[in-house]
Amino acid sequence: MPLFEYKCSECDHKFEELVANSESKVTCPKCASEKVSKLLSVFAASGTSSSGSSLPSAQSSCGSGFS
Repeated sequence: MPLFEYKCSECDHKFEELVANSESKVTCPKCASEKVSKLLSVFAASGTSSSGSSLPSAQSSCGSGFS
């Protein structure tokens, strides 16, 4: 099951939810509102590539850390 980030329109609470499919109802765990929107999220990857060089990790802003 994919993990998605959401933000509640009622109380501005941000949370993550495991969602079985796109038709699953998601409610805010703080105020129980169904007025939530899916957020775009960035995943972090770190380690080394097959050539031995380091892989960049996700930063706080889109595209940072790349030249």
